[in-house]
Amino acid sequence: MIDEIRVLQTARLKGRPRGADLAPATGLTADEVQVIVERHFAAGHLEPARDRVKLTAQGRARLDVLLADERERIDQEALMSAYHEFEAFNGEFKQLITDWQLIDGSQPNDHSDAEYDNRIVERLTDLHERFRPLLHQITGIASRLAVYPGRFASALHKVRCGDHSWMARPLADSYHTVWFELHEELIGLAGLSRAAEAAAGRAE
Repeated sequence: MIDEIRVLQTARLKGRPRGADLAPATGLTADEVQVIVERHFAAGHLEPARDRVKLTAQGRARLDVLLADERERIDQEALMSAYHEFEAFNGEFKQLITDWQLIDGSQPNDHSDAEYDNRIVERLTDLHERFRPLLHQITGIASRLAVYPGRFASALHKVRCGDHSWMARPLADSYHTVWFELHEELIGLAGLSRAAEAAAGRAE
């Protein structure tokens, strides 16, 4: 069931992911993903959209049932404690991304200043290292999220190797994308509302 949730939830979070993007985002092999996708095509939970997949209304309903069952089996007190710790990191990360995109909060960053960009990469590296213990704690509470440490590490590695598009590139497993998806997972697992979290300034 965990693998089923991983595939359906990835389709929901990413909108219309390419089939090739499902394996790295779920931690499954391409063959494992293909078996699950074909099964849900047949059940009407997923539908093909050229080289992409799309979650159907039936699929969303199926996913809602699976996620509700998962929430029942998670230690909600431990999860909420971890979520409150996450909020501080989230605020720091949001500021980091703002600084990556804007210089002095107003001037668009054209990334011509390598020293400026490198300082932010170092800030990301520092945040990543400080966040790892909490992320480990979170994956201990919700084992389905065990793929996230590897996804974060992969994105950070690419950024540090010089491909800065992996900092916040949309439609890719950039650090920002992975962070956003983890936040979505935590909101859902805690039974919270994204709208309410956004109104409180806790959502991207």
